[in-house]
Amino acid sequence: MASSESTSTEDGAAEEMLPGIRHVIAVASGKGGVGKSTVSANLALALTAKGARVGVVDADIQGPSIPTMMGVPRGVPPEIEEDGRAGPAVSHGVKLMSMALLADDDTPAILRGPMVTQYMQMFIGGVNWGELDYLLIDLPPGTGDVQLTLAQSIPLSGAIVVSTPQDVSLNIARRGLRMFEQLRVPVLGVIENMSSFVCPHCQERTDVFGSGGGARMADQLSVPFLGGIPLDAAVVEAGDAGLPLVVKVPEGPVGKAYEDIAGNLTEVLARPREEGLGSFVWDWEADEGRPPWRPGAVRIED
Repeated sequence: MASSESTSTEDGAAEEMLPGIRHVIAVASGKGGVGKSTVSANLALALTAKGARVGVVDADIQGPSIPTMMGVPRGVPPEIEEDGRAGPAVSHGVKLMSMALLADDDTPAILRGPMVTQYMQMFIGGVNWGELDYLLIDLPPGTGDVQLTLAQSIPLSGAIVVSTPQDVSLNIARRGLRMFEQLRVPVLGVIENMSSFVCPHCQERTDVFGSGGGARMADQLSVPFLGGIPLDAAVVEAGDAGLPLVVKVPEGPVGKAYEDIAGNLTEVLARPREEGLGSFVWDWEADEGRPPWRPGAVRIED
């Protein structure tokens, strides 16, 4: 099973392939427009506020947005260090790497699939990240080459799935979640973005896209619900200005939501892993690396 050889959920696996990095976490969505990159940027800052050392890889090679949200100039290539690796940009205490650092706003990234995955791998393994507690990988939407390559070649601690409460978004997010399960990548939880709108004048809550769908999906699929993030126009304004709301107004409803989500994620990662959940390489001829038997793994129906 060569496709699973490099993927592992064991503690310390990331440190073997990416020295100094404790957890590598994919942030994914089944479709675009759910605010996944906004979630990645603000979650990174919320973890940093808790004292963690955090990096972000903008793996959306053809539509990078993390540098803009983090206030990092586009088109300023990173310096190449003595060991041949690139030095990441740093903003608000978070290290980051993105295609946007290599090209300005008007230069399109016209790349075929293999080149996209090569850039992604270079942004992860070819960067001098130093010591990190968390490396968040902001994936492009969907279930394509980038997601498959990442799961097969990078030691992921797990994946976070971002969705909005509306049924269409949830149904597509469900497929993304199942993809990670099939690739034997643990799903660390679901984040529901734009969960409700709180009027800044009267404080009345309005469920613009529905209510509670992310929590229900997480419950149905037996994965953690990390939390919901309210809809706030200031999120867009703050991101466009390069000062994410978690930094600009940490005590507000959105900032508090990200603080709770960061705490929930930390708790999920601290839980003992289920026996046999991680990847394995089983040499059938030598009968080496046989995965442990788990009661209930086989169900016989009448």
